[in-house]
Amino acid sequence: MQTPDGLYLFLGPTLSRADAARRLDATYLPPVAQGDIIRLCARKPRAIGIVDGYFENIPSVWHKEILHAIHQGVAVFGASSMGALRAAELHPFGMIGVGAVFEAFRDGRLEDDDEVAVIHGPAELGYPGLSEAMVNIRRTLADAAQEGVVPAATARRLEAIAKALPYRERGYGRVFRLAAAEGLPDEELADLRHWLPTGRCDQKREDALDLLRTMGRWASDGGRAPEARFHFEHTALWDRALRDGAHHRMGNPLD
Repeated sequence: MQTPDGLYLFLGPTLSRADAARRLDATYLPPVAQGDIIRLCARKPRAIGIVDGYFENIPSVWHKEILHAIHQGVAVFGASSMGALRAAELHPFGMIGVGAVFEAFRDGRLEDDDEVAVIHGPAELGYPGLSEAMVNIRRTLADAAQEGVVPAATARRLEAIAKALPYRERGYGRVFRLAAAEGLPDEELADLRHWLPTGRCDQKREDALDLLRTMGRWASDGGRAPEARFHFEHTALWDRALRDGAHHRMGNPLD
């Protein structure tokens, strides 16, 4: 699908860049971090999509820099992971959220950031996933219960086991081992293991694909950015962030 210039998308482990590029003609950037939106606004983008973003060891994208982009007339979309979190927080101010994960956070059915967090390998290897997102486990177990693969009570217990794990340690193998140690029925666990290769759902990937379709339709239809529904407050901290962004622009992947 060909779309006009000016579309930028922050993407990492949720969906491969090659897969995304086959669906939407855009400039793809690594997972978003603090300051990236400030620097990107210097390019006068038409729209920005956020799927993946850094946290913990690298400062997360600042809410105010997203508000800055919206205030500058840029359409900002979010889904799946960091994008869903920020869209749930900022949709009243004009950020456009897409997908089931965004809706769950927006509606208060999910609240913890660790629901979307994963550990992954380096960019050079394509951000290979090394853990499973809790939102994916929830959706997969809900589907398994609905299809009668396991009783609803067993699905709920497996979900609780997964949620109790640190996000870095979440994976179906670990959940199965802990479930067996707790004495969950072997037959039910075996049925789920057999079903999992074909039944497993990647909700984050589904939402990322939905975001690409949404941005593509928006661009093709001559979409305009939502009107900024807020007063943007210039503070000393913000002015310093702008200066820092300009200072660090040299050598940044956004250059």
